[in-house]
Amino acid sequence: MPEAQEGLFAAVDALLEEAAGTLPPPAERVRLREAGSLTQAQVAKALRVRRETVADWEAARKEPRPPKRAAYIRLLEGLAARHPVPEPTAAPTPPPASAAHPVPSAAPAPPSGAEPAAGVAAPVTPARPRRAVAPSPAARRPARATAGTRAVPGKAEPERAAPAPADADPRFGNGPLGVLDGDGSLYCVGGLVLDCPATTLPALVEWTLAEAKLGAPRLHKSGKDSDPLIVLTAEAAELLGLPATLEDRRGLGLPEDHPAVKQLTKADWKLTRRGFGPWARIYRPADGGRRRCVQLAVLPWGALDARSWGDTGQLPPADVAAVLGTYATRVLTPRGSTAVCGLELMSALRPPTRAVRDEATGSWVSGPLPGSLTEPVDPAPPEAPMEHPVVAARYPRFHERTPEQALDEEAYDWFRPLTDEECTQGYTHAVGIDVNMAFAAAANRLNVGLGPATHVRAPAFDPKLPGSWLVDLSHLDLDPRLPSPFTPRGDRPEGPGWYSTSTVAYALELGARVRPVEAYVRHEHGAYLDPWYARLRDAYLETMADLGVTTGMSDEEFLAAMAHHKDADPGRAAVLSAVKSTVKGGIGKLRERPQSARHTYGEGWPALQRPTWSPHIRAELIGKARTNMHRKMTKLASVGRYPVAVLSDCAVYVSRGPSPLDFLPYTPEGKPLPGGFRLGVNPGMVKHEGTQDFLWLASMIEDEQLNPARHIKGTDAVADGE
Repeated sequence: MPEAQEGLFAAVDALLEEAAGTLPPPAERVRLREAGSLTQAQVAKALRVRRETVADWEAARKEPRPPKRAAYIRLLEGLAARHPVPEPTAAPTPPPASAAHPVPSAAPAPPSGAEPAAGVAAPVTPARPRRAVAPSPAARRPARATAGTRAVPGKAEPERAAPAPADADPRFGNGPLGVLDGDGSLYCVGGLVLDCPATTLPALVEWTLAEAKLGAPRLHKSGKDSDPLIVLTAEAAELLGLPATLEDRRGLGLPEDHPAVKQLTKADWKLTRRGFGPWARIYRPADGGRRRCVQLAVLPWGALDARSWGDTGQLPPADVAAVLGTYATRVLTPRGSTAVCGLELMSALRPPTRAVRDEATGSWVSGPLPGSLTEPVDPAPPEAPMEHPVVAARYPRFHERTPEQALDEEAYDWFRPLTDEECTQGYTHAVGIDVNMAFAAAANRLNVGLGPATHVRAPAFDPKLPGSWLVDLSHLDLDPRLPSPFTPRGDRPEGPGWYSTSTVAYALELGARVRPVEAYVRHEHGAYLDPWYARLRDAYLETMADLGVTTGMSDEEFLAAMAHHKDADPGRAAVLSAVKSTVKGGIGKLRERPQSARHTYGEGWPALQRPTWSPHIRAELIGKARTNMHRKMTKLASVGRYPVAVLSDCAVYVSRGPSPLDFLPYTPEGKPLPGGFRLGVNPGMVKHEGTQDFLWLASMIEDEQLNPARHIKGTDAVADGE
């Protein structure tokens, strides 16, 4: 049969199926299902759809489409034959108008998507307004605008984004992203649901760019608008011809000969170098300065890592859209893992280039943006990881560099034996406190290098010059009940070593003699991370406020609110987790090491081509976070409080009670000790991390030889992504 004729017959068959019957009103659909003692889940399983889809059919938020439509009509007709509408009973005579009885108000409608009580017919829901988008030639279907995302039994009500302001960019009228389900519904922020007619990847990309009105405006006038993000559920992925799982677990991508990839290639769409994986970027070269790019996130392939996003990937599509939409509004539209987002946010807020006028030709060209990281630069040899070409050129492959050869600015992992006094003074508990957004707080007003390093011999130390310094700090005599501020393990240095400017400046603060042997300094510098810190701080505080934890609380109110804040709303708790992961992951990306198993020692790798690949900035930031921690612990030591363990931004103290209030010092006026740890929600302040009994602490240290700060919550903090 000719292909054209076959297509016509298929279209006619679809029309016949559409005309196979008429759906009863929504209230009658509910009555029939309940009369047959069927649940929405049973109907969904039989028709091979989601339970939420059946709820939408019954609430008139959606209408079933072929081939499900005919099957659903057949089910309802069968139920109607067995359970006809009961005969109406005679209506009672109404009382006279003058009777002293108030007119009863209409019964309130049940929540969106909720089932009515058994035996009670749901009120007929009036037709909802439809927001039109330009329909595609293939399917002239208007988009649906629902009043809000539907409730899901057993789950917290999904977040609702605020309506777009009147001056919102009309190009992105439907928000930054959408979650596509297998029935063609695209769930957007604010409860909006669009009908997506695409059944192939090329058609999805074309429709998204032409009609969906998705995306977000740039965060800096010299930056780029955020590309639209389409998140694919398992059902949508199957509809588009994608496998349920990725067979290539190492490369995490489809092979180049996969039919889905071939479809895109045939339609002249391109994939970035990372290929078609959980986060795929599909594009065509810019045309006249206009970007043509769509980002995909494939949920069944693990696009949303549970360590960062919790159970978001398992939620219904509307809830996923709410969580990701909140993150996109407060941080940026996701473009990969939260680590990738952390790095992308830096560039979005401080783009590497701007438009400048060429004086010779008068035309506009691209030029470096002052205050930004504008081009890739090589690290100083002590700053580079061992695989880097500058290290390979100096040392054999398996050479283990000493402190005099390598910069080792890492977070704390330290604990010490208990003293006799601590074992005999009646302490009953070990209490952990954790610094909120410790690394983000360290980024605030941090002076970092923006260009290449200059090597100098025997320089005078300048705390205003970011860089790396070879200096001997072993002579500084510090209390052994505190970790050394100069090494991650908390050990006293044994001789000269490389340190960032942040660490050497703190050594001066402690009274050290600082006489650098040599240094790599950066004369071009600035507070590059300030806007990054400000945006993530605001996102964190706003999300914490959503969860009931606000600034200005008393210490008791704060601890009470923190005890249950993650239970208040799982969706917002997922946003909070993602914001915190964005900070730590973005900092880690500054020193990203080779990801490919095929990498050859001594050769470059793709991350080195980014202006934001800067191990120096990571070292400055971690050095500052570690010395900030030491400064506060030293302040508590001045009144006799000493930590027994520290892991990154968590410190464990012995206590006579289970609460931080039982050991944190206060002034006679009831104020927190100035310069010490202070309870509160702001970045740099602390929260309660966990409590264990004193015998557990002693066993961890003496018997297990494990860092108690790692397990103070009862789990492994590192394994949990802390």
